[in-house]
Amino acid sequence: MSNAKRGKSQSTTATPPAGGLPVGRIAVVNVGPAIEGGRWPARAVVGEAVEVTATVFREGHELAGATVVLMDPTGRPTSRRTMTPLGQGLDRWHADVVPNQTGEWSFVVEGWADPIGSWRHDAAIKVPEGIDTEPMLEAGADLLAEAAKNPELTPAEAELLKARASLMRQVGGDPMDRLAAARSEDVLDILQRHPLRRMVTASQGYGLRVSNEKALVGSWYEIFPRSIGARFTPKDGWVSGTLRTAADGLDRIAAMGFDVLYLTPVHPIGTTFRKGRNNALTALPGDPGSPYAIGSPEGGHDAIHPDLGDFADFDALVARAQELGMDVALDLALQCSPDHPWVSQHPDWFSKRPDGTIAYAENPPKKYQDIYPLNFDNDPEGIYAEIKRICELWISHGVKIFRVDNPHTKPLPFWERLIGEINAAHPDVVFLAEAFTRPPMMHTLALVGFQQSYTYFAWRNTKTEVIEYLEELSGKWASFMRPALWPTTHDILTPFMQWGGEPAFVLRAVLAATGAPTWGIYSGYELIENVARPGSEEQIDNEKYEFKPRDFSAPVAQKMTRLLGELNRIRRAHPALRRLRGLTIHPTSDDATVCFSRRVAGCGEASDGGASGDGEDTVIVVVNLDAKTVREGMIYLDMAALGLSEDAVFDAYDELTGAVYQWNRSPFVRLDPWVNPAHVIHVRPR
Repeated sequence: MSNAKRGKSQSTTATPPAGGLPVGRIAVVNVGPAIEGGRWPARAVVGEAVEVTATVFREGHELAGATVVLMDPTGRPTSRRTMTPLGQGLDRWHADVVPNQTGEWSFVVEGWADPIGSWRHDAAIKVPEGIDTEPMLEAGADLLAEAAKNPELTPAEAELLKARASLMRQVGGDPMDRLAAARSEDVLDILQRHPLRRMVTASQGYGLRVSNEKALVGSWYEIFPRSIGARFTPKDGWVSGTLRTAADGLDRIAAMGFDVLYLTPVHPIGTTFRKGRNNALTALPGDPGSPYAIGSPEGGHDAIHPDLGDFADFDALVARAQELGMDVALDLALQCSPDHPWVSQHPDWFSKRPDGTIAYAENPPKKYQDIYPLNFDNDPEGIYAEIKRICELWISHGVKIFRVDNPHTKPLPFWERLIGEINAAHPDVVFLAEAFTRPPMMHTLALVGFQQSYTYFAWRNTKTEVIEYLEELSGKWASFMRPALWPTTHDILTPFMQWGGEPAFVLRAVLAATGAPTWGIYSGYELIENVARPGSEEQIDNEKYEFKPRDFSAPVAQKMTRLLGELNRIRRAHPALRRLRGLTIHPTSDDATVCFSRRVAGCGEASDGGASGDGEDTVIVVVNLDAKTVREGMIYLDMAALGLSEDAVFDAYDELTGAVYQWNRSPFVRLDPWVNPAHVIHVRPR
């Protein structure tokens, strides 16, 4: 970023050096989105409207204004948006900017003296009272004439301002008519877009890292490839499914509208201390072991389990997924079985116990004797080079996304370096952090590079919990942490999902699909797999430790398949559901009914000066959080947040059922957990 300049120019803008500036002639402070004063860039995706805010003011009673300038990765200013006030008397300003390509963007906020605004304020008081009428009108005419010289105006706009200046100078005319010439809608519109600015003062520059849309938006479906096509025969026992049989099963997943196929590890699995079914310490003959116990004599993270096939089979699966419109995400689990080649080739990469043996993984009271964690403080350069090589290998075979297992147990500088260097060479590759840990670690993983993050969504079930969490995720966290909402995973089956039955699976799917732009489903969700292993929040007969082929022909699976397909169809149809910002919580009279809306206003300016491309779209989601009881009550809609007047009546089209209701600002709803536990309403103004 280049150095900042201060001055009177209406168009010259450059980025000041990082590290802060003294207060300028016009105060520009508290700029956002800014993370630790600009230490890390805020996040966005191509086409996403990013709200920029700042506090801008000046001394005395003279008015100030603000402009946000967005600069592309080359440092070229691509758009200038005049900011508008956030409330009266607060000196807070905001405007949306919309980047149109990936890369390292930046923005500055310019504060400026607003002589026309100050004049309008004074003239509206003095002219009607006959105080200093001619001097006031002459001063206003001079200001319009000065504004007409702005080279960014069209010829027609410049002529209009000059004509109004001439009209204001007509001594003898009605003073109020002459005043109105400067206050008409067409003049105000021109001056809003091209204000007359004096004493322009720039803030420091702030970064904006822009990724492709997949970093924010995705519908994930998780599979264990070995289970698809697996079969049991009395003679041979279990026969593993393969990457080819997994590829044959992709049509069903794609038909539901999922666009990310998430593969758990496909690498060879160790036999030493292999876990048996239900995490038993001893494996029986035929037990396949956990795919997270990576490594055997057949290879490690750069190899494919022989039962699954080879790289030609993997390439065929990736090609089939891409034909069906799905990107492939692969687990990146940086841990080893005792049989991994690294254990013999690089024993210094692991921590040792007092007796000299390698320490296995523990998360007390859990013990993972089949897994050795890496010690990143032992030969950090060697470990780094090897893991980067592995990432590059899988990227070369079509992997676009890495779902990183337990990244919070590895050093933050490692991730910042790895993700930065991978994205420098492959800007469209996405890293998702599977880190159910303390908020500071989750947040910092996002700051150092992870484009997406697992969340606590699975454990947020009450009305208060859901509301607070959705507001957190779509509020200040949205500037750096982009969430993925999963109702269940192969590791997580919460008590609510265990006892809530089918209604719990339905309502949580609706919340996940509409609560954030990225959501995910673990295979078997369609079958309401909700029986836990005693004493745990994991499924019994967990797929991590056994083959689990499924029959999706059951009536409940057909019903859930239709629901998941509908949710993905609705997400594709509505830009509002593909954006994280722009969420509003609406009060309800019932303590188990939650209501929120998402809106794309359709008025954001793209970085090339065109429309944002999203179009106007508003969706209201109403969900009964009680999986056992019919709930009913009033919703109290914030009509301004919906882009409607307080007394408006609109058609509420329920995307889930096709029903159309006539709603006003306080509609009544009745939600039956077994029949219609939720509304997903498309707002259609009359």
